[in-house]
Amino acid sequence: MNISQKEIKPGKYKHYKGKDYQVMGVAQHSEDGSYVVVYKPLYGEQSLWVRPLEMFAEDVMIEGEPIPRFAFVE
Repeated sequence: MNISQKEIKPGKYKHYKGKDYQVMGVAQHSEDGSYVVVYKPLYGEQSLWVRPLEMFAEDVMIEGEPIPRFAFVE
């Protein structure tokens, strides 16, 4: 999978398990140049998290069907 950092835009996303997250943007790792998505949950402590871009944008299999790990809401 070759995901462009431009394909992940800031905004609200829904995780496949149902909770909402705010994506701040895409950042580049200082050591290896890889891209990560910077986001925070819209519940609880709301601390910042990062996830590899490819993992953030991948599909997960639920009951044999591929669905986005995170789906853009607004």
